[in-house]
Amino acid sequence: MDKTSNYRGSFILVTILFFMWGFITCMNDILIPYMKKIFELNYTQAMLIQFAFFGAYFIGSLIYFIVSSFTGDPIQKIGYKKGIIAGLLLSAIACFLFYPAAHFRIYNFFLIALFVLGLGFTILQIAANPYVAILGSPRTASGRLNLSQGFNSFGTTIAPIIGGYLLFHFFAGSGTPLLNKAGEEILTDGGLTMSAAGVQIPYIVFASIFLFLAVVFAFAKLPSMQGTQSAGKGAGALKYSQLSLGAIAIFFYVGSEVSIGSTIINYLEEILSYTEMESKTYLAFYWGGAMIGRFIGAVSLGSLITKGRKYAYMVLISIAGFFVIYLSTYLGSSVSLSVVTPFFILIALNLLGFIIGKSLASRTLTVFSFFIIGLLLVTVFTGGLTSMWAIVGVGLFNSIMWSNIFTLAIDGLGKDTSQGSSILVMAILGGAILPLLIGIAADNFGIQISYLILILPYLYLAFYGWRGYRPKNI
Repeated sequence: MDKTSNYRGSFILVTILFFMWGFITCMNDILIPYMKKIFELNYTQAMLIQFAFFGAYFIGSLIYFIVSSFTGDPIQKIGYKKGIIAGLLLSAIACFLFYPAAHFRIYNFFLIALFVLGLGFTILQIAANPYVAILGSPRTASGRLNLSQGFNSFGTTIAPIIGGYLLFHFFAGSGTPLLNKAGEEILTDGGLTMSAAGVQIPYIVFASIFLFLAVVFAFAKLPSMQGTQSAGKGAGALKYSQLSLGAIAIFFYVGSEVSIGSTIINYLEEILSYTEMESKTYLAFYWGGAMIGRFIGAVSLGSLITKGRKYAYMVLISIAGFFVIYLSTYLGSSVSLSVVTPFFILIALNLLGFIIGKSLASRTLTVFSFFIIGLLLVTVFTGGLTSMWAIVGVGLFNSIMWSNIFTLAIDGLGKDTSQGSSILVMAILGGAILPLLIGIAADNFGIQISYLILILPYLYLAFYGWRGYRPKNI
C-alpha cells in the first residue's frame, strides 16, 4: 500500500470519530429540554449540562498541558493511535454511567457522567485534530479538517432528529413513568409519558459503539506521524502568538455555537410556541448548516481544482446537503418542503461569503464573523419567522470556524503541535462559560435579548482572521 492510500484509509477511520463525538455532543441539546422537564429546572440550572460537559474539556486539557510541561508531550511519546484508543475507552465508560444516573434520577449523577464523557472527548480532540491536520500536505490542512468536521456536523445534524425521537417518542412510554414533584406523570408535549429508558438505552448503545471503535483502532495500522522530533518538556507552545490568540478564538467560537444550539428549542417555544418535536427540525437545520458549510469549505479551502469546477461543486454540495437535512427531518416530523425553503436564501449568502473569502482560511473566518453579527442583530431586533431563520442561519457561518482557527493556530508549531492542540482543546471551556451566561441573561431578560452577548465574541473572531493569526513569537 502506498503512502497516499495509507493516509486515505487512516483519514476515513479518524473521520468516523468526528461523526461520533459530533452526534453525542449534540445529544446535549436534547438532554437540556428533557432534564428541564423531569427535574423542573430553570435555564441557568439546565445550562449546567453544558457547563459540566465542556468544563471537562478545560480540566482535561489543563491536566494534559501540565503533564506535558513537566514530563514531555504524552501523545508525542505514545503516538496518536494509543491516544485515540484511550479517549474511546473513557467515553464508553461515561456513556455506561448514564444508566445508573437515569435509574436513580439524580441530576448531579448526570452531570458527573457528562463530565467524564467530556474528559474522553478531550483526549480524542487532542489526538485526532492535529492528526488530521498533519496527515497530508500543509497547504490543504484546513480543507482536510473541514471535511472531517463536515462529518462531525453530519452527526450533529441527525442527532436532534434521532435523539429527539428516542427521548420524546420511541422510548417515552417505555418502563416506569417518571413523576414530577407533585406526584404526577411527566409528559412530553405530544402527551406521552417520559421514562428513564429514554436516556438509558441510547447511551448503552453509544457505549457499545465506542468499545467497538476502540477494538478497530487497536488492530488498525495507522501512520505514526510522530516524526523525528522528541517530545520536549516545558510550555514551548505558549511562545507562539497565533496559538495563544487562537485559543481565545476557540473559546469564543465554541461558547457561541453551543449557546445557540442549547437554546434554540426553548427559543422557538418562546417566540413561536413550537413544541419540542417541531423545534428539533430547526435545530437540525442549525447544525445541518454547519455540515453544509464544512463540506463546502473542504472544497473551497482544500481543493486545488479550477475555480469554475470548485464553484460548481460548492453549489451541488449545498443542494445535496439541504435535501439530506430535509429528508432526515421529514422522516421525524413530515415538515413541508415549502416551510423550509427560506434556508436556500441563507445558503446563497453562505456561498457569497466563501467567494468573498477567496479560499483563504483567515479571510473567510473574518467574512463569516461579520455575516454572523448581522444575523444576530436580525434575530434580536425582529420577530417571528424572520428571527427564527436568522438564528438558524448562524450555523452555516459557524461551519468553518473550528477548522480554520485550529489550522491557523497550530501552523508552524512543529514538536509543540500536540501541546498546542491541548491548549486549543482547553479553550473549549467557552462551551461551559458562555451558555451559562446566556442562561442567566435569558432568565432575566428573555432568550432573544440574551443573544446580544454573542456579538462581542464574533467581533474578536473577525479580528483573529484579520490580524491575530499572523505568527509572532511572544
